[in-house]
Amino acid sequence: MDGKPVALEAYEMLAERYAALIDTKPHNAYYERPATLSLLPDVRGKKVLDAGCGPGVYAEWLTAQGARVVALDVSPKMVQLARERLSDKVEVHLADFRQRLDFEDGLFDLVLSALAMDYVRDWHTVFREFHRLLRTNGHLVMSCGHPFADMLLHPESNYFQVELLHWVWRGFGIPVRMPSHRRPLSAILNPLLEAGFDVERVLEPLPTEEFRQADPEEYEKLTRQPGFLCLRAVRR
Repeated sequence: MDGKPVALEAYEMLAERYAALIDTKPHNAYYERPATLSLLPDVRGKKVLDAGCGPGVYAEWLTAQGARVVALDVSPKMVQLARERLSDKVEVHLADFRQRLDFEDGLFDLVLSALAMDYVRDWHTVFREFHRLLRTNGHLVMSCGHPFADMLLHPESNYFQVELLHWVWRGFGIPVRMPSHRRPLSAILNPLLEAGFDVERVLEPLPTEEFRQADPEEYEKLTRQPGFLCLRAVRR
C-alpha cells in the first residue's frame, strides 16, 4: 500500500473553496458529474458506498434518489464539510479506501468513486476491496483522468508507466499544487478485470450546454479532446 495519501495536504488546503464551488464549477458540475451520473443503475432502495466523497455532493444526490448511502473520505476537512452538507442523512466516515475497510463482505449494491482513484497508485488492491464489498452483480461506477488528456499536459512523461505527476490547480481561487497518478489505459482496465469485474460501459464525456455557457473556450476544447474517463463495471 502507498504511504501517506499523496493529495491529502492539497485537499486540506482547498477543502472549503472546493466545497463552495463544487455545485457550479464547470469541469465538475457540467462535465464529469453528468457523465458519471448517467452510468448509474437505478439506486432506489440500494446500499451505496461513496468512496472519496469529498464535500458530499454525490452522496446528497444518491440520497435524494432513494439510496441508502455510506460515504467516506481520507481528508478530515472534507469529511467535516460532507457531514455539514448531509446532516444526519448519510453516514460519513474518515477512512482511506486504499486499506481494508471495516464493512462486511457483499454489503453494497453499488460503489461510486468519482475523481478519487487518480490519487491512488495501486489499483489492484483497491479494486479487490471494492469487489469484496459488493454483492454479486453489484456495480462499480467511477471516473478518473483520461490518459490522452494527461499526456497532452505532460508530453515528457512515459505513457506506458504509472507516474506521479503534479498539476497547479487555479480554478478554486488559490493556486494549489496537486499530485496525482497518470497511467495508461491498460493500467486502468486490467486491474479492474483481474479483480473480478466485467466492464459494461466506457464513457468519454462531452461537455454540456451549461458548460458552454459558463466557459465557451474550454467547452470548445473539450468537444475535440477528452478530459475525463468514466466507467461502469459489474462484479462477477
